[in-house]
Amino acid sequence: MENMQYAEELIREFLVFRGFTNTLQAFEMELGTDIGKSFQVDKILDLIFSVYIPKFHAEKLVGLLSFFKQCFSSSTEIALIATLLKLEVSILRYYVVYALQSGRKDKVVEFFGMNGNDLLQRSTEWTPWFAIPYLKNPSLDPQFRIYFSKEWHEALCLSARNFFSEIFNGTRIPALLKISSEKKTVNCLKKDAEQLNQKLSQLQTLLEEKEAQLCQMRMKTSSAASVMDTRLLKSKNSMSSNGLRKEDLHLTSIQQDCSPATPNLGGIKLDPEQAYGGQFNGRDMPGEAFPEVKVNFQLLIGTADGGIKAWNVDAKRVVCDLNTGEAFPSVLDIKCSPVEPIFVSAAASRRNGSSYIDSLGFASLTVWNMKTWKAMTVLPLGEDPPAITSLCFNHNGKILAASATDGMIHMFDMSAGLQITGWPAHDSAISSILFGTDETSIFSLGLDGKVFEWSLQNPGQVLWSRDCQRFFDPKASRHCRHEMALDAHGRRLLVTSSSVKAPIYQVRGPLEGMKTLAHNAAITTVDWHPTLPIFLTGSADHSVRVSSIP
Repeated sequence: MENMQYAEELIREFLVFRGFTNTLQAFEMELGTDIGKSFQVDKILDLIFSVYIPKFHAEKLVGLLSFFKQCFSSSTEIALIATLLKLEVSILRYYVVYALQSGRKDKVVEFFGMNGNDLLQRSTEWTPWFAIPYLKNPSLDPQFRIYFSKEWHEALCLSARNFFSEIFNGTRIPALLKISSEKKTVNCLKKDAEQLNQKLSQLQTLLEEKEAQLCQMRMKTSSAASVMDTRLLKSKNSMSSNGLRKEDLHLTSIQQDCSPATPNLGGIKLDPEQAYGGQFNGRDMPGEAFPEVKVNFQLLIGTADGGIKAWNVDAKRVVCDLNTGEAFPSVLDIKCSPVEPIFVSAAASRRNGSSYIDSLGFASLTVWNMKTWKAMTVLPLGEDPPAITSLCFNHNGKILAASATDGMIHMFDMSAGLQITGWPAHDSAISSILFGTDETSIFSLGLDGKVFEWSLQNPGQVLWSRDCQRFFDPKASRHCRHEMALDAHGRRLLVTSSSVKAPIYQVRGPLEGMKTLAHNAAITTVDWHPTLPIFLTGSADHSVRVSSIP
């Protein structure tokens, strides 16, 4: 916000300097409306869903969406434009639905009268919508029913928030807005340079002192060597008179000359006082205080007896041992928030069953604090919920997706601690879920061997699917847990396999896919490099393979 105000002052100063008073007046008037709302997500969402749509300002709504398309019209932002176009369609459809729900069919007719030609030129999918104001009960029509549901509206608001948060947090800003930031950066760099110059000066002074000490030591060593040569010469004459060979005397002389003047440890020269003064006996050096190593990396491990262990990577030991309780002894999945020091554990009770999935009872989703290592809250799942098998956070940790043994996908708002939507995704248990790279969709992998990509703008709508059942053998694994991973661009999906090779599918692509190189046993884990076309496969034969594809 400070950068924005600074940039606005620069513009005013320039317009006054050039005498562009008319332009200055227009600029001040535009600032009063501020159609972009300074790229503040909450204000933009309020403008769309609390002002333009409820007050039927269709022209302003269309203008606002066109404004955002102009902001991201460069060729490098094709993916953003594609997502924004889909979001625009959903928002305009919600305008039509809201008008019908409010009994304002006239506003729907007016909307299509103003924008009908443009909408038809974009897509033929709008054709059936021209008949909607003349239907008796459009909310009951199979073609339009989903758009009148509360779940669809909530998913639309969530998608809009995620999209605007993503583009405003990650998009490039105008060069004018960078001036203030760059000015601060330059000042910080100048201060850093001054501190480094001072440190360099101190190090140069210290180096000169050490070189002077080294020069003195060399002089002492040279003097000692001269004394040694005199003694050797006398010894040589004495030994020669006793019949010793000259070669023996020469060898002895070389050995003495090759002895270091100062002791050496690992190629580092030390003062004689340091080398023989007992400084390597395991005690701290006097007068020097060394700070403790700060621990930043920890792994969380769930066990079958209700335990959650925090393994400290640096210390190589367990630093905290939690327990989910006797009621939920099986920890099925653990996921850490990408932004906050919290994690969520999915645990389940036990019951008698012929298979592993059948032996899982009711579910429990617990949010833990990683600073206090205590439970914060339990997410609501309803009465006697089926076990949760997989968890996944979105990029900012505000949304948590969870899949269950009954084939359901649940979506939670972590700030409110409430479930916001959910839908049946598979006819059997779900093994793994993950968000798409643009977070407008979510992938699910079922124990039935089917993969689905679900729309988050229209929950329950399948965008893409594949059947990888031939790579699944439930009898080959006691836990029947399969995983999947998306590449950095969300175009390739890698899935684990009960075979020695795993499938790689092209998401919404023209080709079927390919297979990985073979291991000697089932492939139990997979992952992609965060930026490069490189993937990892881990096998039950205890091997790990890193592969690159074009």
